[in-house]
Amino acid sequence: MLEVEELFVSYGAIRALSGVSLSVGEGSIVTLIGANGAGKTTLLRAISGLLRPGSGRIAFDGREITGRAAEDVVRLGISHAPEGRQNFAALTVRDNLLIGAYPVYRRHGKAGVQADQERVFTLFPVLRQRQRQLAGTLSGGEQQMLAIGRVLMARPRLVLLDEPSMGLAPLVVREILKQIRRLPEAGTTVLLVEQNARSALAIADRGYVIETGRVVLAGSADELKRDPRVQAAYLGRATKAAGTP
Repeated sequence: MLEVEELFVSYGAIRALSGVSLSVGEGSIVTLIGANGAGKTTLLRAISGLLRPGSGRIAFDGREITGRAAEDVVRLGISHAPEGRQNFAALTVRDNLLIGAYPVYRRHGKAGVQADQERVFTLFPVLRQRQRQLAGTLSGGEQQMLAIGRVLMARPRLVLLDEPSMGLAPLVVREILKQIRRLPEAGTTVLLVEQNARSALAIADRGYVIETGRVVLAGSADELKRDPRVQAAYLGRATKAAGTP
């Protein structure tokens, strides 16, 4: 579905991505693991058209999308829920969802948009209760649910989720990740950046570890959970030094 090949991205003289390659299969959840500043968000921004790569190739369903404008990428079936939620605080929950449907409204029509809104309310029932409430008055967890719901309104085949658990209570995080895990059942593939590696690997099919702009490890979620390097760096399990009993 998504293929990224030898992607290089720079901010001025600073190299953010150095030859990153990865693939995301249709119907899967793939997670990107790495420390802050490793390049995970930069990669999502390049895929979604918010950043122009210096070189490399991004293809979606066999069609090259490298450097395409963000609105074109959305119309092709990729939506991006950025870090920090970025809802429209002065608008209601319902209006935020309708804005998410704008890129595809002509194609789906009013009935289609209503069906998509109902899907979001089924995933996150609290949004139905809050649909007339201003987005800026929601709790942090409700705002994150709204951010995810808004991008789903465009009926993406691939959704890019950047740090959906940031700053949220553990109980809320579990609920949001549970609903993310359900997205492939409805035909939405997920590329997930998540600060909590343990939680991300628990719902993912495959993962990539990014360090200083490079992919240093890749494998199934189970393989990465068993890897001593991942355990030591991201899962809080110390490994024994060589030669110790």
